[in-house]
Amino acid sequence: MVVTARPVMESLNPATEQVLGRFPTMTWAQVDRALDDVQLASRSWRRASIDERAVPLRRAAEILRADRPRLAGLITAEMGKPIVEAEAEIEKCAWNCDFYAEHAAQFLADEPHPSSAAESFVAFEPLGTVLAIMPWNFPFWQVFRFAAPALMAGNTAVLKHASNVPQCALAIEEVFRASGFPEGTFRTLLVAAGTVEKVISDSRVAAVTVTGSDVTGRQVASSAGYVVKKTVLELGGSDPFVVLDDADLDATAQAAARARNQNAGQSCIAAKRFVVLDAVFDAFLQRFTAAVAALKVGDPAERTTQIGPLARRDLREVLDRQVRESVTLGARVALGGHARPGPGYYYAPTVLTDVTPAMPVFREETFGPVAAVIRVHDVEEAIALANDTPFGLGASLWTADVERAKHLARRIAAGSVFVNGIVASDPRLPFGGIKQSGYGRELSEFGIREFTNVKTIWIGPSVGVLPQRVPAE
Repeated sequence: MVVTARPVMESLNPATEQVLGRFPTMTWAQVDRALDDVQLASRSWRRASIDERAVPLRRAAEILRADRPRLAGLITAEMGKPIVEAEAEIEKCAWNCDFYAEHAAQFLADEPHPSSAAESFVAFEPLGTVLAIMPWNFPFWQVFRFAAPALMAGNTAVLKHASNVPQCALAIEEVFRASGFPEGTFRTLLVAAGTVEKVISDSRVAAVTVTGSDVTGRQVASSAGYVVKKTVLELGGSDPFVVLDDADLDATAQAAARARNQNAGQSCIAAKRFVVLDAVFDAFLQRFTAAVAALKVGDPAERTTQIGPLARRDLREVLDRQVRESVTLGARVALGGHARPGPGYYYAPTVLTDVTPAMPVFREETFGPVAAVIRVHDVEEAIALANDTPFGLGASLWTADVERAKHLARRIAAGSVFVNGIVASDPRLPFGGIKQSGYGRELSEFGIREFTNVKTIWIGPSVGVLPQRVPAE
């Protein structure tokens, strides 16, 4: 009898290209048992009070903070994030846990809605088990961004994490287990990509949330739609960073360098297309290029490193292809424009000018330290180019005229627009996109309600009193 080996997930350090560990994927029998465990936990967890749910979530925040050095070290080792940024990611997860533990009761409280009834209100009830398909670039934050509100709403969760961060995936389950959540409330599934559709279609899964590329989003939405399951999609972005002619150029250029190069540029909401008015273009470009050139590239485990490697070899190859094709089409390299020699998947911080909408660095999402700088003649052209993208996740406007910015912000097609600030997620604000950047919202009260049954409860008059005749629908 021929025994076929199970696929293996490989944990690899992208700074050194050394293998850290190999993890066999789960068989369907193991997945089946895990889904049974989660379904069993769901029956009791949904009946727990908000106060009861908050206890282990607050404990999760405490564990994250106490174990931050080790957990941040896993992030740095598996996907190359500079250690200071990795530590900040763990702290943000803890903040999110604290936020929902404190505010879930308010967000999920019954809402009275006057109607023809003697009493009518809206209740927010859990859907069941939510499958989360998560990427590698913020391996803890993107999980906790969904999990904290989903669990506080009374749902249970299963995680299918990116295959290159298995240690982070397992560590997250450990955090929830150590926090005192009932057994089975949160489970990590180490499964190959080919198993995901089967999990989505399983009757024990009620809904799906995805953070990833638009390609992944379309595939998951199609599978979930076929079995009529709720989805939330947070997909790619090609965020515009619009610099108007009255912006503080010194501060704006420094912010632009950070906005493009945090996490080595591997962020859906990183600024990618820098749309700059002609009156300040040359001055901004000079300052911006100098600020990017000053960033320290190196070992992500060192606290002074600002840009680490890309997470995988293939990601660097895609980024290099986008740059080379854009240069062939007429883009000019002001800085960088090449992979760095030596071990690790490093790419030189890059600034391209003379960029047009026909080029890959404008039209596609660039996931790495590559900035496309575009000259425009006036505000109308700036807004038109900002919107000339299939994506619509975030955007930023830089100007001294805040009232003008408020008006212009409404004209930019994006899920969020930041004025004189770097686009970022915040538990207090809804987060998500439009167009090919997805649909639905995470965080704030909007995020916790995404995976609830928004139930209308209508209470009529006393028995024996017939309601007024109204149309059935």
